[in-house]
Amino acid sequence: MEYAYIRVSTRTQNIARQLEEIKKFDLPKKNIYIDKESGKDFNRINYQRLIKKIKKDDLLIIKSIDRLGRNYTMIMEEWQKITKKIGANILVIDMPILDTRQHPENLIGRFIADIVLQLLSFVAEGIRIAKEKGVKFGRPKVKLPDNKDEIIDKYKRKEITNKEASKILGISRGTFFRILKS
Repeated sequence: MEYAYIRVSTRTQNIARQLEEIKKFDLPKKNIYIDKESGKDFNRINYQRLIKKIKKDDLLIIKSIDRLGRNYTMIMEEWQKITKKIGANILVIDMPILDTRQHPENLIGRFIADIVLQLLSFVAEGIRIAKEKGVKFGRPKVKLPDNKDEIIDKYKRKEITNKEASKILGISRGTFFRILKS
């Protein structure tokens, strides 16, 4: 049997994108389980119904790995429960390498999926530790000169071009236009 699981964190979030992907598998409606609850744990009504239903050699289809839960340690434990204890397969649509059906005769698919999950868990843990230590991710914030408002006003009065304003402020034109919108 094939089953799908869809989850969003709140009742106001939309399941449409996930549902569109799942529809491609032409599953009966009764085999699609949907929760509108946080991924903080696995005590979700429809997820628990799904887990009771799924059996050895069944397939669980999910859009992305984070639909199972928000924490890779939890996801790893659940992955092990589904693939090892129950003996079912998992297909993660957004990450085809996480398809335990690949090469089932020699277990390579499950082995690769397990390694990828371990790697994701390791990276997630490293990011968590770095954030706790105050490491900031992403581009550094642009430090604008004190006269930025004056330069923007000159641009708005058409005294200078956006190219000139960007150069004076030491930023790209794209950043300049983002500042104008804010």
